[in-house]
Amino acid sequence: MAFQELGNLLDDSLVLPIKGKTYRIPAPSAATGLRVQAIMQAAATAADGGQADKEVLADAAERDMYADVLGTAHAEMVADGVEWPMLKHAAVTAMVWIIQSKDRAEAYWNTGGDPSQLAPNRQQRRSTSGAANKTRSRGSSSGTKPRPANRRGGKGSSGAHHR
Repeated sequence: MAFQELGNLLDDSLVLPIKGKTYRIPAPSAATGLRVQAIMQAAATAADGGQADKEVLADAAERDMYADVLGTAHAEMVADGVEWPMLKHAAVTAMVWIIQSKDRAEAYWNTGGDPSQLAPNRQQRRSTSGAANKTRSRGSSSGTKPRPANRRGGKGSSGAHHR
């Protein structure tokens, strides 16, 4: 069996519907993908209180990240008069696609970018799974069984009283 052409195996675009029109976001170049990953990692580190790579973040400020991740669709959206919140949502969706997956990008898109909608709360998870009500409690995992109180009779038994 020979390796198939990778371009035929991978879905190399993202199609986003905005105000009745669909915009095709082409796959980014390797350089753009690597830069997006580095910037997102630096931003996550900074958000967690860590020391972010200032050079990476400065690079993000110098370039138009949204134009890079949207590719040819960026100019098309601007020409069509797409409002800033919609263009921004499309760009962040494309970033999620680049650093995670198309499924995660779709989930992000469909929640309107609301992070609280991405992960249902505990009560919703429990009520929909049913697992919490049906799971039986496990016994001891130590591998030992409790010893009956008077297992051995006779002299030398510890803790047993004989009459």
